[in-house]
Amino acid sequence: MSTVVFLHAHPDDESIATGGSISRAVHEGHRVVLVMATDGRHGETPADLGDDTLPERRRRETEDSARILGVDDLRWLGYHDSGMTGWAQNQEPQAFVRADVDDAARRLADVLEEVAADVIVCYDWHGGYGHPDHIQVHRVGHRAAEIVRDAGRSVRLLESTMNRTRIAKMMSENPENEGFDPEQPADDGNPFGSTEDEITMAVDVSAFVDTKRASIACHRSQITDSSFFLQMPPEVFAMAFGTEWFIEPGQPGGARPGWFL
Repeated sequence: MSTVVFLHAHPDDESIATGGSISRAVHEGHRVVLVMATDGRHGETPADLGDDTLPERRRRETEDSARILGVDDLRWLGYHDSGMTGWAQNQEPQAFVRADVDDAARRLADVLEEVAADVIVCYDWHGGYGHPDHIQVHRVGHRAAEIVRDAGRSVRLLESTMNRTRIAKMMSENPENEGFDPEQPADDGNPFGSTEDEITMAVDVSAFVDTKRASIACHRSQITDSSFFLQMPPEVFAMAFGTEWFIEPGQPGGARPGWFL
């Protein structure tokens, strides 16, 4: 049995980006630890929030998602959501984007050491679409792996990403999907995701798409029944999300089928 730590920026990222891989790892008998960097306080505020704060609601949604995925251990690094690039919230003292990378990485490294992590999963260099917190996840994940390795423990690092080449092809083959172009600048001015020649691993999670979809549905404050994700017919959802994509730094690209456990 291996222990895999998934570091994610906000509640619901774990479902959308790696829900299939988490479910597959659990199904195969591995231990999964989910670490959430921020509280998601600058997401959409639902009409039924009531007396809750948005972070409280999103914490409960993440706990529900973690149960569905089979996560063994859910941790929170304790930072505030930073908002999108250029928002005033970027400057809030507790915003994740303002955190000292070494300090945040030490918090994560303490978790990696405590659970004896074999694998740490973070994000690609621009966090998939340039969100400040996603970019910070990349920095903190890499630095935490360095800290653990410097202490003499081996840990495999992988970066979750999205396959821009495949998305562009799917969009071009379905004219009704007009309105989203992955080649256009995302939040940091770079295109969406990574190209197939940058991606090193295509992970088959087709057997776990129902669980992935159920975990996405837990995040109802952000993803309603009318959302893009939940309106997809099951066969379309399976085609779109039956593979998850990763980069292992130092390995040749080409998006070859593989698995990290």
